[in-house]
Amino acid sequence: MTDEQRKASEDFTYGCELCTSSDLTVDPAAAEMLTIADELGISTMFSRAAEMKPCPIGAEGACCKLCAMGPCRISGKDKEGKTGVCGATLETIAARNFARMVAAGSSAHSDHGRDVAFTLKAVAEGEIEGMRVTDEVKLAKVARDFGIEIEGKDVSAIAGEVADVALSQFGQQTGELLFARRAPEKRQALWRNLGITPRGIDRDVVELLHRTNAGNDQDYEDILDASMKCALGDGWGGSMIATDLSDILFGTPEPVRSAANLGVLSPDQVNIVIHGHEPLLSSVIVQSTRKPEMIELAKSVGAAGINLVGICCTANENLMRQGVPPAGNMLHQELSIITGAVEAMVVDVQCVFQGLARTAEYFHTKLITTSEKAHIKGDGVVHIQVDEHRPVQAADEIVRRAIENFPNRGDIHIPTETGQLIAGFSHEYIRHMLGGKMRASLRPLNDNVMNGRIRGLAAVVGCNNPRTKQDAGIVHIVRELIANDVLCVVTGCAAIASGKYGLLAPETMEYAGDGLREVLETVGIPPVLHVGSCVDNSRILTVLSEVVEEGGLGEDISDLPAIGICPEWFSEKAIAIATYCVASGAYVIFGGVGSPVAASLELMDYMITGWEERVGGKLAFIQDHEAIVASALDTIDAKRAALKIDAPRERVLFDMEMRRELDV
Repeated sequence: MTDEQRKASEDFTYGCELCTSSDLTVDPAAAEMLTIADELGISTMFSRAAEMKPCPIGAEGACCKLCAMGPCRISGKDKEGKTGVCGATLETIAARNFARMVAAGSSAHSDHGRDVAFTLKAVAEGEIEGMRVTDEVKLAKVARDFGIEIEGKDVSAIAGEVADVALSQFGQQTGELLFARRAPEKRQALWRNLGITPRGIDRDVVELLHRTNAGNDQDYEDILDASMKCALGDGWGGSMIATDLSDILFGTPEPVRSAANLGVLSPDQVNIVIHGHEPLLSSVIVQSTRKPEMIELAKSVGAAGINLVGICCTANENLMRQGVPPAGNMLHQELSIITGAVEAMVVDVQCVFQGLARTAEYFHTKLITTSEKAHIKGDGVVHIQVDEHRPVQAADEIVRRAIENFPNRGDIHIPTETGQLIAGFSHEYIRHMLGGKMRASLRPLNDNVMNGRIRGLAAVVGCNNPRTKQDAGIVHIVRELIANDVLCVVTGCAAIASGKYGLLAPETMEYAGDGLREVLETVGIPPVLHVGSCVDNSRILTVLSEVVEEGGLGEDISDLPAIGICPEWFSEKAIAIATYCVASGAYVIFGGVGSPVAASLELMDYMITGWEERVGGKLAFIQDHEAIVASALDTIDAKRAALKIDAPRERVLFDMEMRRELDV
């Protein structure tokens, strides 16, 4: 950014009030594009958030619109004694609203998992052109987890059986989800005792919606506990299926170098942006852009080649497996088009917003929808329905349309900012990097948590939200945690934010505390590990369970000095993730925009003290970044004290026999 552009980005107006870039984002590339949007009179999520104030009653969960006797709003200073027309209390109304967010979020991620299972089934039956199982080792591992006998069977047969069992988990009516067996035994016993072990993914979503229908469950504790059961079906069901089966199909991620931010767009190549969440079509588009005939076609229209970049979790999926650079996280989707350099934005499902259609009208960009579940109404939007059995055909058509659109490009303005990064730390690779190919293990991680070099573990995850300063919470919290010797893993938009600011590169070590730095320099990894997309929060559950199994840090996830933080949430999916992490025993903190149940102090207290008493995890909503860090570190230190590892220990090299005898 030039000095003139930087100065311009510091002062721009959205009509209703004067705003500065420092109020909206800490990303100079985003600020630069917001200045241009303002000059052109283009509305963005940032400007609409400034112009439209949120409903304070709905934001706090105190509005019920479940039936035609309402909507009923519980408002005023004395809310506690008020009820809806049916007599529903504030606690019931807020709990229902929260539960429905959990159900919707669980549905989104789990339906993603269902689609991946259908894809694996089609691949097993040879119905998808050019696709095969990529990771046969992971296939065998999942087959064993599902109780499938693999001896004497070929890959296609095993893949078909794995797909069938995965699909059965959605419609299962009784019993327990198979992946729930991956949780520590103590956690499984607790779930059974409380009656919240997930049975079938779809059944528990439907039951939660039934509970919250008008005139049904009106005990807020019961509603919130049922929310945990539904969410567990996502975390240990739908999302875990999506993660594991994607690894089987497209490859289990290993570290890969790339870059992130709008600067990855090319001034002289055909730019295609893939955006959304599902990996099938986008992975095939990657291959299509690399075909010699497509590159020659691009050159024939005056381009130097084809440049493929990503937005949101489609970016993460293809970053960690194919090195495709992210152009940004969720709030960059409109800004990437405003550069004028995008020939086509190809979208599927989730976090794809209708405002894109109006933004694209100002430019030559083709907005191409591809999912039967996610059409967008708007002039100039092109829908190309993908036949999942012939994705190569759809991918080639999309790439050709983008190439043919290149001569229609007008003036372009691409920010120069990029952050260098390393992504792709699957839980398999984390074990490998700590123990090597033949002795892959989490033992070095556990040992260094026990000896205090690593103070604790943190997952910083989730979205952006234009009602809070973009990326500010994510970057600040991650830097503070690693400075205090907390090893961080990141997913989703928080992962891309970390990449934009160089936090996923080895150079991040300068921010790390001495103990953490000593360990990670020895291993050769950064202190912030990119572990995937939103559904890949299930990888974190797997890692935590394996840390418990490795020994020395308690018997359950709730014993671990670990924390989950979502600094800038917006989505129902984030609420579902938080709930299944709490039900798994984690303390989760949400920042940014406040609590969706803030109207009821009783509900907020139950999510902290009540849930902690029942499942060992809790959910808190904290606005201030420093307060989030302080609460996280206090929790980690309290867990260390409970494990009796809070005192410094002499440096000792343990053999296996000594490790077995550790009394902690």
